[in-house]
Amino acid sequence: MPLRKPADPRPHISQVTPPAAIAGGELQIRGKGFAQEERPRVTIGEVGAPVIVGSDTFVIARVPEGAAAGELVIESGAKTSESWACDIGMLMADSLHPVTNPAVDSFGNIFTTFSGSRGQKVPVAVYKIDLNFSLKPFINELMNATALIFDEQGVLYISSRYDGFVYQVTPNGNMSVYVEGMGVATGIAFDGEHNLYVGDRSGTIFKISPNRQIFVFATLEPSISAYHLTFGPDGYLYVTGPTTSSFDTVYRIPHQGEVESFYRGLGRPQGMAFDEDGRLYVAASIAGRKGVVRIDPDRRADLFLSGPGVVGLAFTPSRAMVVATTNAIHRVDAGIKGRPLF
Repeated sequence: MPLRKPADPRPHISQVTPPAAIAGGELQIRGKGFAQEERPRVTIGEVGAPVIVGSDTFVIARVPEGAAAGELVIESGAKTSESWACDIGMLMADSLHPVTNPAVDSFGNIFTTFSGSRGQKVPVAVYKIDLNFSLKPFINELMNATALIFDEQGVLYISSRYDGFVYQVTPNGNMSVYVEGMGVATGIAFDGEHNLYVGDRSGTIFKISPNRQIFVFATLEPSISAYHLTFGPDGYLYVTGPTTSSFDTVYRIPHQGEVESFYRGLGRPQGMAFDEDGRLYVAASIAGRKGVVRIDPDRRADLFLSGPGVVGLAFTPSRAMVVATTNAIHRVDAGIKGRPLF
C-alpha cells in the first residue's frame, strides 16, 4: 500500500482579492491553516500589515503606509506560507486635492489638481508629475480647477467649477479661455469627432463643436459633487454623478442624447476610464468595499483595487494605472493598456 504524502503544515493561500490596492485598502485572503497556533500575521514585502479579521481560512489585512508591490505572506506561529504576488500602489505625490481623474499626456507625464474648496484661491492649481516622478507647478492662476483632459494635439483642457469656464493650456503653460457659460463645469470629454462635452453638475451635459458652437446634449439628475465623463468603445458617453444614494448609476448616452442606465449599484461613483478590452474602471464602492470597480462589457462588476478616498484614475503609456485620491496620486503597475482617447 503506497504511503500517503503528509499534508503540508504551512499556511496555504488560495486567493487574494482584489488584485490591486493602495495604502489603506483592504485585501481579503482565503486559504487554510492561517491560525494553526496563534492569530495569523501578514506581511507585504517587508512591512507588517494590520489584520482586521483573522481566522483559519479567511483573513482581511489592511495595506500599510510604505508597502510596495511585492510578496504577501501569512505566518502562523513558526510556519510561513508561500508568497502571493500583489499589485500595491506606490505613492507618487501627496498634499494635493484632485476631485476627478488625473490626465496623462502621450509621453506619460501626469497632470493633477489642487482644486480647493469653492472660491478658494490656491498657490498652484495644476501640477505636473514628470517621468522622474518629480512634482512641479504647471498652472497657477486658475480658480477651482476641476477636470483635465488632453486633445490629440497635446493641448490640455481644464474645467473650472468656479466660473463655468473651460480653459485650454499649451504644453509650455500658456492658458486661454476655450468656452464659457458652462454652469458649474465639472467633467469633460472628447468624442471621436473632436466635440467637447462638459458636465454642468446642476443637470446639463453640454456639447461644444470644434468651431465652439454650444448645444445642450442631455439632461440628468443634479449631482451633489460633480459629473464625470468618458467615452466608451461603443461611441457612447458614459457619465457618473454622485447623489445622496448609496446605490448610484453609471449612465451612458448615445448620439441622440437619450440617457440610459448602464450599471446600477455603486456607491459614490466618480472618475472613469476604459481599457483596450472595453472594461470600464470606476472610482466607487461596491458592496461596501471602496476603491476602483471594474465593470466588464457584459456588466459584471467586481472590485479591482481597494483603497480609501479614490476619486479618479487614468492609464499611462507604460500600462500603469494612476489612481487619484482626495489628497494624493498613486501609481499601480497593473499591466493594463488604457483605451486610446482618439
